[in-house]
Amino acid sequence: MTITLVLADDHPLILSGLTSLLVLEDDFKVLASCTNGIDALEVVRSHQPDVVILDVCMPGMSGLEVCRKIREDNLPTKLVILTAALKEEEMAEAVHLGVNGIVLKEMAPQLLVQCIRKVDAGEQWLERQSTSQMLKKMLLREEGMREVIDVLTSREIVLVRLVADGLRNKVIAERLFISEGTVKAHLHNIYEKLKIDNRMALLRYAQEKGLV
Repeated sequence: MTITLVLADDHPLILSGLTSLLVLEDDFKVLASCTNGIDALEVVRSHQPDVVILDVCMPGMSGLEVCRKIREDNLPTKLVILTAALKEEEMAEAVHLGVNGIVLKEMAPQLLVQCIRKVDAGEQWLERQSTSQMLKKMLLREEGMREVIDVLTSREIVLVRLVADGLRNKVIAERLFISEGTVKAHLHNIYEKLKIDNRMALLRYAQEKGLV
């Protein structure tokens, strides 16, 4: 069974290399090679390939923006991100968008071939060495946030974040359109709930729970 592909990378040499690599596989058919996200999205909408391989950073529209549009259009195309590096927030967005595969450019080319076949078969491919730590941090933050919501009100969470940003009570009061006395009252309640007694301990709490 032939797996149809669309490739998108703004570096011509990388794009040419990818195309040359993938056309050698008997079960792959490259429908188009694009140098920007806008063209890639148009081709995916027109041809609805089995898999689209997208660089994260591209002119016009990033790889993740293309993924978002494809998901909004409810297209059946599987999504693979090929990138030199992935920031934590980009990883979080990729997971949120349901990206099927993430491969680093520094990895062996054969891994991309394996990734495409597994993704086309309905499996997920996340390069463990590069993503496991990020995913672990994300899960810990999600767990920490659930704990915070059980203890603090939404207004108190906002206040904790402002304190963690290093803002003094007067500035916090101005930001939240409340009196400085109300800020102090909120902090007193937060300290009691968390069983702490100073701003440094509150900063550590915010860091541990992923609030900053």
